[in-house]
Amino acid sequence: MIKRISIFLYILLFSLCFPYTFSAAENTTPSGIPIEELEQFVDDYAEEYIGSTVAGAAIIAIKDNQIVLSKGYGYADVENQIPMDPDTTVLEWGSITKLFVWVSAMQLAEQGELDLEEDIRTYLPEDFLTKLNYDEPITILNLMHHNAGFEEYIFDLLFESPEQLVDLEESLKLAEPEQVYKPGEVVAYSNYSTSLAAYIIEEITGQPFYEYVNEHIFDELEMNHSTMHLPVEDNQEITRHKGIGYFPGENGDFIKSQPFYISMYPSGGINGTAADLAKFAQALMPSEPEKTSLFQEDQTLQELLTTSYAPEEGVPGLAHGFWEYDGEYRGLTHSSNMQIVPEDNFAIIILTNQADEVDLLFGLTDELVGRGDQTVQENLPPAAEVEGSYLSARRTSNGFMNLYAYLAPLNVKPMDNNEIELDLAGFKATYVQTSPYVYKLKSGDDVFIPSNVMYFHVNDGMAEQISTAYADYLPMDKSTPFLLISLGVFIWCMVYFLISPFVLMVLAFLRRRRKQKTAAVAKWNWLLMLSGTLLAVNIAALVIRMLSNPMRTYSELLPHFIGNYLFTVTSIIAVVMMILVRKKASLSKMQKTGYLLTGISSILFIIWLIIWQMYA
Repeated sequence: MIKRISIFLYILLFSLCFPYTFSAAENTTPSGIPIEELEQFVDDYAEEYIGSTVAGAAIIAIKDNQIVLSKGYGYADVENQIPMDPDTTVLEWGSITKLFVWVSAMQLAEQGELDLEEDIRTYLPEDFLTKLNYDEPITILNLMHHNAGFEEYIFDLLFESPEQLVDLEESLKLAEPEQVYKPGEVVAYSNYSTSLAAYIIEEITGQPFYEYVNEHIFDELEMNHSTMHLPVEDNQEITRHKGIGYFPGENGDFIKSQPFYISMYPSGGINGTAADLAKFAQALMPSEPEKTSLFQEDQTLQELLTTSYAPEEGVPGLAHGFWEYDGEYRGLTHSSNMQIVPEDNFAIIILTNQADEVDLLFGLTDELVGRGDQTVQENLPPAAEVEGSYLSARRTSNGFMNLYAYLAPLNVKPMDNNEIELDLAGFKATYVQTSPYVYKLKSGDDVFIPSNVMYFHVNDGMAEQISTAYADYLPMDKSTPFLLISLGVFIWCMVYFLISPFVLMVLAFLRRRRKQKTAAVAKWNWLLMLSGTLLAVNIAALVIRMLSNPMRTYSELLPHFIGNYLFTVTSIIAVVMMILVRKKASLSKMQKTGYLLTGISSILFIIWLIIWQMYA
């Protein structure tokens, strides 16, 4: 007996002295990369992009609640050669900010102050939402799941100057989108939904949302190098350490990006260090027997990280605002800046100083967390059933920006009976069907990684909806011939009205030299032509302004819409007068043809403007 006890104690002592001998199989990333090789792997991966496509990045990996990698790559300030440092460099966290809204909501739900399934109008001032088109209630869960039904609204969201900032309540009233889907039916990523939830938290707590987060999350986790309060210039310590934003130029150069300010700051206003974000990730995955300091009860954290919405059983959905990721283990993420894998006690944090960077955010994250099971079942439905063109549900439905979605549809075509090719604005990927109507990413551009699983809702052999991460897709609602004709009409009208005035000036000059009188119908034709030209110039100026700087308020664009109305009314008056006076005029065949062409072109242009909502 004593001998057995001695052997047991020896084995126990040996395991304590050499813990990795017995746990080496588990001491890896979810994808299987040994932790001792992790730094070299990340170094090699980042080398391809740092200094060429992205100026700098701060990367932190966590395993079993311990930081196993914390490293800066490239520069936080290229001009002054200030290196990126995860502990001190302050970067914009972007949409990761939304997770702090959902944690705050769960804190209040835990205290009984907020019911996740209650109609949000219970918590809002009377008649706060004015553009709802459905009687069904909208719940906090709908806001968490981004399926409250709101369209995308891009105006009055981002500003160039801090002087343009307004408080959260005013910004929500100013930028309220129209409800275009029935609550609960369509997922369409919504900044407005998140900021609306934050405003509800303000109404419940009686304090600004950023103050609530400071008190109940930042202070609690000792996140001392981060702020949600805008403008950041008010905080000298944050400003002193903030990295410069860039976008890549030519020949490996980097161009400073324009700073922006967001009144709906709960959707993307946090500025902080990667080390502080790591503290947040650690608090979401506490090591036993430790408890998270975010909640009073462990059960609340478990509920937060439990699936609350999925389009189909076995298909990734959302866990109370956290997007599920189909990796080797179930991941929880948002925009890939941070992904936690609770089942493997792993987290990866990647912050860069470049907007819309995908290679590190998506590519490296995918390498570390791996892909889910791609075992293909037998007797699956033919891929031809899901072929077609689809529009993102996250789009502007009202106003001239609705046109944008039709310029970049998601095109799906079968490659064989079980594989499809996706094409989105020139980016391509191949997906394989693993179970009925569930397609998983096989290969392709990194932009598809967040949507590595797609579920096609098929009825009677026709796909009616595609569920993906962040936004569903709906079938194209306009035919290809219609779109081609519409494009042809637009090109014709723009060219005609931009060139014809010069032709008319030449004809007028020749008529004056010949001392010919100008008929009344010719004068109205001149007015019609001038109105069409001004419409064309106005539309061109609107497009150029939006392309040069999309961060605009609606009031900035209002003159364009007023101009469209004014020039349209003038065109209609000119057409009517031309019809009335041409009967009295003696016109040549060429004149009749020219006037008819101008009238038809003007009418087609106005119809095109109405169809594509260029008046609002």
